[in-house]
Amino acid sequence: MKNTLLEIAHNFVRLAEQSEEIELIAELCRAAIHNGNKVMFCGNGGSAADSQHLAAELVGRFKRERPALAALALTVDTSILTAVGNDYGYDEIFARQVEALGRPGDVLIGLSTSGNSINVLKAFAAAKKSGIVTVALTGEGGGACRSAADRCLAVPAKTSDHIQEMHIAIGHLICGKIEG
Repeated sequence: MKNTLLEIAHNFVRLAEQSEEIELIAELCRAAIHNGNKVMFCGNGGSAADSQHLAAELVGRFKRERPALAALALTVDTSILTAVGNDYGYDEIFARQVEALGRPGDVLIGLSTSGNSINVLKAFAAAKKSGIVTVALTGEGGGACRSAADRCLAVPAKTSDHIQEMHIAIGHLICGKIEG
């Protein structure tokens, strides 16, 4: 247990080396919201849960009372997910939603521990066609998301649990910046 906690702490110390990139990503999101746009999140499994968590922090509140902010998780509408998955394939579940709901000036944050989730990569491609800024949160190395996204923050961890711990912390930093 102690060794795991020390490993987690070490990961966060290494993540601090990327604080400027986190600040830049947070500012992109803040500017989008300030300009009347939205932040969209997508991911699979635990990353889907993190997407919902972060969208809820913005629509609800993070640390202070303020008006609701435009954010959504592309992971929550089971009718869309199952219809698109059935008719077009699971790889298209986020891209179709980006096509339908995204507008120029929005930000799409794709969470993928491997950096290789096909449905996240396809969402990035759809977003770029629509003038949407794309941000990837990945594990070490970044996978295919490194070149597919406008910004890629590859956290210094290799296992899904430690990657997701850092993704949610980064998300909270972004929410804090947006909330001001």
